Amino acid sequence: MLKRILVIDDSGTIRKAIRRILEGLSYTVTEAEDGEQALQALSAGDPFDAVLCDIDMPVMDGLSFLSAVAARPALMPPPIIMCTTHTSFEKIQMALTLGASEYIMKPFDATIIGSKLEACGVQ
Repeated sequence: MLKRILVIDDSGTIRKAIRRILEGLSYTVTEAEDGEQALQALSAGDPFDAVLCDIDMPVMDGLSFLSAVAARPALMPPPIIMCTTHTSFEKIQMALTLGASEYIMKPFDATIIGSKLEACGVQ
C-alpha cells in the first residue's frame, strides 16, 4: 500500500515539484494551498503518513497550522516536516517547538526529502 503525504504550500509550482519528487519515491500525494485546507484534509479522516508544510503562506501559515493541529489531539497528526526558505533559525526553532518533526531548506531534491521522511520513520 502506498504511503500518503499531505503537501501544504501556497505555490502551485512548489506543490507540483514536490508531487513529482514524492510520486517518484512511490508516495501518493494530496495537496493543500494553506493551513486551513490542510486541517480540512486531516479532519476528513483519511490518514496521512506524513505532512510537508511551508512556513510562509496566506490564510493560515505553517506555524499557525502547527498550533491548530496541537490544539486538536483527535487529529493525531503524522510527522510534520516544515519546508522553508528561512535561513534564520528563529522560525525553524519555533516550528520545532510547536511540534514539527523535521525541516527542509528550499531548494531541496529527492534525496533530501527521502532522507527526512526516512528520519521520521516514513518509508
